[in-house]
Amino acid sequence: MNALYYLDDLFRQTVPDVLDEFAHELKRLGVTLSPIARPLTFGSWIGGDRDGNPNVTPEITKSAIVLQMGHAIRVTLEALDNLRQALSVSTRLAGADQELKDSVARDIAALPEIEDRFKRNNVEEPYRLKATAIRHRLLITRDRHANGKAHLPGRDYRDTSELLDDLMLMYRSLKNNNGELIAEGQLERTIRTVAAFGIHHATLDIREHSKAHHAVLAELFSGEKYGTSSPEVQRELLIDALINNTQVKKNLEDPLAKTQNTFHAIRESLDTFDADVIETYIISMTQSATDVLAAVVLAQHAQLIDLKSENAFARIGFAPLLETVHELRTADHILDELLSTPIYRKLLSLRGDIQEVMLGYSDSNKDAGIATSQWEIHQAQRKLRDVAKRYGVKLRLFHGRGGSVGRGGGPTYDALIALPWGTLDGQIKMTEQGEVISDKYSLPALAKENVQLTLAAALEATILNRKPRQSPADLEQWNRSMDAVSNAAFARYRELVDHPDLPSYFYQSTPVEQLGDLFLGSRPSRRPDSSSGLESLRAIPWVFGWTQSRQIIPGWFGVGSGLRSARENGHGQTLRQMLKDWHFFRTFISNVEMTLAKTDLAMARTYVESLVDPSLHHFLATIESEFQLTKDELLNLTSKEVLLGDQPLLARTLEVRDAYLAPLHLLQIELLKKVRNGNTDPLLRRALLLTINGVAAGLRNTG
Repeated sequence: MNALYYLDDLFRQTVPDVLDEFAHELKRLGVTLSPIARPLTFGSWIGGDRDGNPNVTPEITKSAIVLQMGHAIRVTLEALDNLRQALSVSTRLAGADQELKDSVARDIAALPEIEDRFKRNNVEEPYRLKATAIRHRLLITRDRHANGKAHLPGRDYRDTSELLDDLMLMYRSLKNNNGELIAEGQLERTIRTVAAFGIHHATLDIREHSKAHHAVLAELFSGEKYGTSSPEVQRELLIDALINNTQVKKNLEDPLAKTQNTFHAIRESLDTFDADVIETYIISMTQSATDVLAAVVLAQHAQLIDLKSENAFARIGFAPLLETVHELRTADHILDELLSTPIYRKLLSLRGDIQEVMLGYSDSNKDAGIATSQWEIHQAQRKLRDVAKRYGVKLRLFHGRGGSVGRGGGPTYDALIALPWGTLDGQIKMTEQGEVISDKYSLPALAKENVQLTLAAALEATILNRKPRQSPADLEQWNRSMDAVSNAAFARYRELVDHPDLPSYFYQSTPVEQLGDLFLGSRPSRRPDSSSGLESLRAIPWVFGWTQSRQIIPGWFGVGSGLRSARENGHGQTLRQMLKDWHFFRTFISNVEMTLAKTDLAMARTYVESLVDPSLHHFLATIESEFQLTKDELLNLTSKEVLLGDQPLLARTLEVRDAYLAPLHLLQIELLKKVRNGNTDPLLRRALLLTINGVAAGLRNTG
């Protein structure tokens, strides 16, 4: 897992510094942050995202967790070794609480692996002895995970909380015995870092398509004719199953067995590794509350939840993923239907009354274009906020942002500040895509800046964005203007996308069909059991392909038509006011401007003239026309003479990059021609893939 490289470095350098500075600033303001507080944590779905990826099995999920935990324990051991060097406090200089002394005695009795020389040399250094015992327990924990052994109380760590208990035991004893300097220094720094990462490094999210759950239930409840029932009837069957704790046991075959076994793998992982190692089960393509309840029933079958016994529990949470424009527009109805279900509300109360909802940026963009996608996501957040407030539930939004602007990318700080008021209330989750991770976290200085910006934006949005920043009259007018932009942009975008010949143009003018040969992306490029047209193509290759040929359609197409239509219908002055006073609109326009600056239609013409059937060249003329319109409208709106006129450093950076990208583009075109003419030389294909990687690296936010 390449992501582990970045998590290891974040643990070693970035997060300790950021959390130290954060705690110091809060203390300066009169707020004391507990060492075990978790202002930020990390997550992953590498090994957990099975939506459309047949290679992610329950066994792969458990293997990914073992690998993660091995890395987490390794870097924790490094931090502990540094701490042991500093914990030379002798009982002759500072005492130790009896609680600590008793703990050390128990450790020595339970851990014969501790060498006698440590017991002799550190006899008057209980803190160093305790740190040595912690080190041995971590090594035994790692061995237990790797070999599937049972937990042995006192010898290994059952979970992160036990490790933190040991570290806090030293912390309290030092504070009580004149050891504040080391307690509030290196020890506190270690505790904060361990609390952020845990012994699992990153919480794993599990994701599966809603249809997979219904397919299993149709087999389990075959006598109820579940599979042929309406969503309303299915919902009643599911609620009844939850209320009565219905257990149906059947031997299923793959792929149904794989879906069912995923829930058993989650339970085994929580039992074996850490109670926090898996937190959320995400349901892709959620179209109704029934889709969420279906996953809950399967979790009940696996004893992950129990909503009826005296000792009721819910070991994981469930998050609907709203991806298409239709789902975003019905977001409030889906959440209302879910929260109005009493048995589900009981589950939520067991999870601290926190409801997570994931918002997908990619499919809505592919479906409707960037203007409509961004606007519908913004409105969906408002509606979800209002429904959650009505039910007294805390909403945690999970933003599935990609690297490209077309998939929700762009500056993180600006994106968080632009969220609707009240939607970020102390908690937020965001995805970071592959090439973005490299750009943001490959160097310690960059990593620190990006973590600080994210933490600062989340804090600022939580504290300062708790009520509307516009008057109701302004907001109503801005909504109408944004509707006008969105409607016209959507019509223009669909006019292009719905053309029956566009798939041929797209595949001929881009290297998208080669993307499947690259070792990047978490899923196959196409959805299974669907056509060979654009409908089957996933959003990532859709964006990636357009970007490679420098047309970058998902990042700007339709915006010019939207802005012109709104301006011609009397919204011109309002648009200028929106640009000045509305974070959402200003961020949207800024991201579109950056994408326009990266678009190079002169290079795109080289792709088209070299690779595309002449009968399809009219698409490029359409794209060029909309590009010029978008550029003109944006410059008019922003009162600039050139794109990025107020960002000369960025403009110069892109200009320099283009000088290096041009040869790669030209080489890619020539190699594509050879491959399409039947050349099967593996070295030639390898060279072609390298040009794709090179262009992606040069353009950066590409997928």
